[in-house]
Amino acid sequence: MSSSSSSSNSISALHLLHRAGQCADELFASNMAPSDLTPRQFAVMKAVAKSADASQTALVEQTGIDRSTLADIVRRLIRKGLLQRRRTAHDARMYAVRLTAQGIEELKRAEPAVRSTEERLLSALPSSQRTAMIDALSRIVSTIETGEVPPARSKPAAKRARAASSRR
Repeated sequence: MSSSSSSSNSISALHLLHRAGQCADELFASNMAPSDLTPRQFAVMKAVAKSADASQTALVEQTGIDRSTLADIVRRLIRKGLLQRRRTAHDARMYAVRLTAQGIEELKRAEPAVRSTEERLLSALPSSQRTAMIDALSRIVSTIETGEVPPARSKPAAKRARAASSRR
């Protein structure tokens, strides 16, 4: 076995996904300059654009961003003049958000940077593997979000479960 293959086996998928995310964020930021729009802000704006008067709860479900982080992102986008928020007609406790005219323009300006970022990221792979990469990432997200894979138990919890079942 070559040293490169043995060392690559010791790197965790979690770490590699994290690093790939960092690379994507850095590429996005450089492609978006001089705008300071972040990938998560872009994702929220894209989700808002797809839904008429989207509630923040619906945006949490669509983007996978946790509730408190999403609320902070919405506040920042409102301060930037890219989103507007108002109470919904059917539930006065709930907010609906929509893009402002400035937000629509910013989203249009961001699209080429997003395409360029994705092309650059995927250019690291042979063209025959690019679709498989997107499919694999989609499957990971979908499987975990739908709960198809049970969460892994820690080693102490697994030992306790084995000990308990052996006593039965």
